[in-house]
Amino acid sequence: MSLLSFLLGEKKKTASVAKERLQIILAHERSGRGGSRPDYLEALQRELVAVISKYVSIKPEDIKVHLQKQDNLEVLEVKLELPEAARG
Repeated sequence: MSLLSFLLGEKKKTASVAKERLQIILAHERSGRGGSRPDYLEALQRELVAVISKYVSIKPEDIKVHLQKQDNLEVLEVKLELPEAARG
């Protein structure tokens, strides 16, 4: 690092700044919630209903999204109950 770049500061690339921000958000999501349900699970469930509804007639309560944490492992479980006609 040159003295000039040290004094003026180097401009970080947009991608690296975005990556750092995403890492901070993910770390916050993982550490600060305790046993509560993360905010993104509600959005994920709504999006799954929207996508699957394009192909099969389902109700929002037919999809259950659950996140389990054990030590350093996270398991995302998605349960989908299809109507009888779609099971063919």
